[in-house]
Amino acid sequence: MEYSTFGRHVAVDTWGADFELLNNAEWLQAQMVEAAEVCGATVLSVQAKQFEPQGATVLVLLSESHISIHTYPEKGFAALDCYTCGETVDPQAAIDYLVSVLKPERTYAKKLIRGLGELTVETPIMNQAVLVK
Repeated sequence: MEYSTFGRHVAVDTWGADFELLNNAEWLQAQMVEAAEVCGATVLSVQAKQFEPQGATVLVLLSESHISIHTYPEKGFAALDCYTCGETVDPQAAIDYLVSVLKPERTYAKKLIRGLGELTVETPIMNQAVLVK
């Protein structure tokens, strides 16, 4: 079986998110795993770190690559990224889900198209996912 090197990497800076959400590594971990499921990715493992006095980092290792978040609750800031290889898993769906649950006031996003030679940078259309609970 031959694999494609094609991949998409979405990176988003969010500002104005709730301190309590950004400062809860356990809650963030659950949301990151849900984001992986929303985009159709396969979760291999999860690492989470709650920092003192505040902040969190969560990394979800995917069969298709990764999803990560690094938070600075005191600034209302989170750095999100999702990179997936291949054409079947869309990292934008994972990012859209995370933005939907974090509800930041502002987002700034870029998407890299990777694995085809020269990197291509695009500005993705951000769509808040419809949350069904």
